[in-house]
Amino acid sequence: MSKKKGIKKTQVEQILDKHHIPYQQAAFATTQDGDSARSLKMDHQGIDDHLIYKTLVLRGNVTGPLVGVVPIDRHLDEKALARVSGNKKVEMVPLKDLLKTTGYVHGANTPIGIYEKYHYPIFIDNEAQATPTIYVSSGQVGRSVQLKASDLADLVDATFADLQK
Repeated sequence: MSKKKGIKKTQVEQILDKHHIPYQQAAFATTQDGDSARSLKMDHQGIDDHLIYKTLVLRGNVTGPLVGVVPIDRHLDEKALARVSGNKKVEMVPLKDLLKTTGYVHGANTPIGIYEKYHYPIFIDNEAQATPTIYVSSGQVGRSVQLKASDLADLVDATFADLQK
């Protein structure tokens, strides 16, 4: 992407540029109800929630930290992720440990940045392959990138699997 009037590029967007992966920037207005990080709400500006993917960070008994990427309108099936990742059990990384585990705050976790820094195993729900593009976080709350799921998977060495409940 060339420099034009727009929003400053995130580190994730710079990584995509470095690897010549096409993407579109997206910014979503965010609000927080109360003081809990879990109460973050985003205005997706008419984009189908099923095309916006959340990055969930878990810990497996064999692999240690790993990442599941599923649509924001669906729930991750932890048993399915455990099975495809070679773990007996996986569980969500506690919110208080998220920043030190990934380098990102709740709402900003991104498979691209996490892989670039830590090379954790990444698993993307199979449904991502059924649409031309998906949205994933670009490493800042309210910022995302739209790209092909196959480009994302190639970049982060991800495995596609059935991950939804």
